[in-house]
Amino acid sequence: MATIHLEELRKVFSVGGTDHVAVDGISLEIPDGSFTTIVGPSGCGKTTTLRMLAGLETPTGGRIRFDDRDVTDLRPQERNVAMVFQSIALYPHMTVRENIGYALKIDGVPKAGRDEKIEEAAETLQITDQLEKMPSELSGGQQQRVALGSAFVQDPDALLLDEPMSDLDAKLKAELRVEVQRLHKELDTTVVYVTHDQTEAMTMSDHVVLLNEGRLEQFAPPTELFDRPTSAYAARFIGTPSTNVFEGTVESGESGPLVKGQGTTVRLPTGALADRVGETVSLGVRPQYVTLDSGEHGLDVTVEVVEPLGTESVVHCRTADGTPFDVVTSDLAGVDPGETVRAGFDTEHLYLFDAGGETVAFGADLAELEGSP
Repeated sequence: MATIHLEELRKVFSVGGTDHVAVDGISLEIPDGSFTTIVGPSGCGKTTTLRMLAGLETPTGGRIRFDDRDVTDLRPQERNVAMVFQSIALYPHMTVRENIGYALKIDGVPKAGRDEKIEEAAETLQITDQLEKMPSELSGGQQQRVALGSAFVQDPDALLLDEPMSDLDAKLKAELRVEVQRLHKELDTTVVYVTHDQTEAMTMSDHVVLLNEGRLEQFAPPTELFDRPTSAYAARFIGTPSTNVFEGTVESGESGPLVKGQGTTVRLPTGALADRVGETVSLGVRPQYVTLDSGEHGLDVTVEVVEPLGTESVVHCRTADGTPFDVVTSDLAGVDPGETVRAGFDTEHLYLFDAGGETVAFGADLAELEGSP
């Protein structure tokens, strides 16, 4: 295992004489033995960051340390890392046993030692009965298990996974999510996992690294990322459906500053945005915390589409000024496309963002003010 330190890590690619900044000064510490997921939209620098950890890309600037060991300029084979790629890279002419043990064979591990590790990995991955088969005889999920097995047997300080489930169907993804979490608990290694799928990030991780155009937007445990996003970007990216964000204006009130928008008035902490009277800011609330015809605050929205999801439905609406606004509910009485309904929410579930999109206050802080004399 290793604690992974990234210090002002930067990667610039030059394409046709133009510099493209893929990773822009990331600094963070990935805890020893943790399962940390790097998430973000396409092009945000996820895979580039992972490839720099693996030694497959050389940083333009900054340093990478595994514990106290500087590995920035070391070759991949000198880092004691294992990597599983998005495309399932198995040797088609080798059996499952030979695929899993190939790296050990290259390292000169005797056959008896290889077989012991292969059998142990196969048992953990529940593919013992597949060891003598060829990759072409396996399902996609089984092939991915073999790829994982070939990484596990190397006893790496860091196991790096680059979107290993992206090509699998939904059922297999759900099964492998549980399996990978179980394997992490059994393995003595630090896992860094890259995905664009926030469900994978939120359900599997001890910590989540959220990237935005190559920069670190937030690094936190999943529950903190969901409940206390540090920006409108983080609030919108994490959570399905995305957080509702609507504009308001800072005004002066008798007991301090206020934000008014879409018929909602929220008191602000003393000093918060007091010097920005007249500026446009934003309020956010997650669709899961919005109810119909109840709540301390509310706004009229027009229903556009009702999307059933089983026990709940997502009601896609728009406000009077055309801002999208979603509600997650199990009560669809009187909710039909074209109808106007009241979307209600409580102060404790609000986020307040300044004009630059940074979080100024969370609902718990604002709710205390609502209850004060």
